[in-house]
Amino acid sequence: MRTYLLTNARFYTFNPEQPIADALIVKDGKILAVGHRDRFPAELTDNVEIEDLGGAFVMPSFSDSHIHLLEYGLSLQRVDCETNTRAECIARVKTNVQKAKSGAWILGHGWNHNIWSESMGSKDDLDDFSRKNPVYLTHKSLHSAWANSAALKAADISSNTTNPQDGLIERGENGLPTGILYESAMRLVEQAIPKPTDEDRVIVLERAQKNLLSLGITSVHDFDTWECYQSLRKMELNDQLKLKVVKSIPYPMLDQAIAGGLKSGKGSAILHIGWLKLFSDGALGSQTAAMLEPYEHSESTGMLFLTSDEVVQIGIKSMQAGISLAIHAIGDRANREVINGYAQLYKSGLFERCALKPRIEHVQLITLEDIKRMADFGIIASMQPIHAVSDRDMADKHWGARCENAYAWKSVLSAGGELILGSDAPVESPNPFWGIFAAVSRSSLGNETPRKSWIPRQRLTLTEALTACISTPHCTAGMGHRAGILHEGYNADLVVLPEDIFNQPFEMLPNLQPTATMSRGEWVFRKG
Repeated sequence: MRTYLLTNARFYTFNPEQPIADALIVKDGKILAVGHRDRFPAELTDNVEIEDLGGAFVMPSFSDSHIHLLEYGLSLQRVDCETNTRAECIARVKTNVQKAKSGAWILGHGWNHNIWSESMGSKDDLDDFSRKNPVYLTHKSLHSAWANSAALKAADISSNTTNPQDGLIERGENGLPTGILYESAMRLVEQAIPKPTDEDRVIVLERAQKNLLSLGITSVHDFDTWECYQSLRKMELNDQLKLKVVKSIPYPMLDQAIAGGLKSGKGSAILHIGWLKLFSDGALGSQTAAMLEPYEHSESTGMLFLTSDEVVQIGIKSMQAGISLAIHAIGDRANREVINGYAQLYKSGLFERCALKPRIEHVQLITLEDIKRMADFGIIASMQPIHAVSDRDMADKHWGARCENAYAWKSVLSAGGELILGSDAPVESPNPFWGIFAAVSRSSLGNETPRKSWIPRQRLTLTEALTACISTPHCTAGMGHRAGILHEGYNADLVVLPEDIFNQPFEMLPNLQPTATMSRGEWVFRKG
């Protein structure tokens, strides 16, 4: 690789020992020097290429600490069902059906009945125009789905089909499936959908990668299927993989992972093994998140998939093999059960058997007591700020006064906890500037009518938000010694912005767009 000097820019390094610089030298994918150009030794600047950045602002590139990489790529080619009305969603699906070949599957994502005045749909709404095409539409949360009769038939779902464990097939008064599926019942239809080939997956992942790099993201923690890992590995061998990926292990793969000697924190320079992914409950939107007390105006406490004893049982097997845990928990009961299980594993000394600390994914509703326990046991809080902006009305409706401890990022930091931020794409946009805006404002985003900050005491400062999606994710993935700051010997991973992010009104944050992104010393995106 060539050696070159980046100059005429303001570098914010995220290194407290040298927070600001005006020049940086890159060699062999690493940072050779960072500081002030007029203080570099002559031997470093002789015979190097000089790149003038035109007065830009530069900082370390972003990490997305929770993304479904393959699902995000696939979502880019599905029907966009994120509409303000059910009628508009149906119209979009109908247009795609009319263009499709008879028998072809129509897949969509993003519908959210919680914002529709018409409420939730049924298979009947789709059947009128799609009798020859199976239609399958995933909810914005990815915890429920909407299918037509052709899709139900393809999955052999009928009035005689029993609910799978941890799942629900919604039925009407006549006992027939309505087309709405919850949690594991979604897998029944998904198993009937033709699987993409490995070649298809690589194409989809390359498209996802291109989008993420254009947003200044060069590192992700992925929570998708193991087929995704296999495709990423092929991309790596063919030098197509520009993102650094920390790949989680799906629970059904645990025995195979142990037999193969996989361990958290191991892997190549750009494709690491992460955590074993488990689910302890569902989601807020589908009211399947597990609660200590019933949802408002309901007797339901959601769906609990893992007890603390089960966390311990799985954790012993996994952690003894050097594989740490990452557990999805939305509701306050789910978070407590997970923390109770982690506490026993911590006291048994099993945390020390793993290179990576255990995590809880989402942590959307949790008591202050349990926030403190997370910090005490060194449990990482993996959270997604944009969820708070999207979910605030649902949360107020279903959780009421309990929302005082919802999406409690500031409380996590105040308790001494370790916080990392991500997007949960394709559930939300992976745009880090949207997430940062949500973290510092807890206000309306995009074309929404401006609204007051929601529970403003949980807002983060800009520095806290940036740190949680730039530097801390690398530390939690065991790579804090080589990525996450602009420092000698670290990877040359950086994003170039046309303006200083610290001198912008926070209302302008969602509109920021990188002009260039560098990953391991290579310009992987340049605007225009």
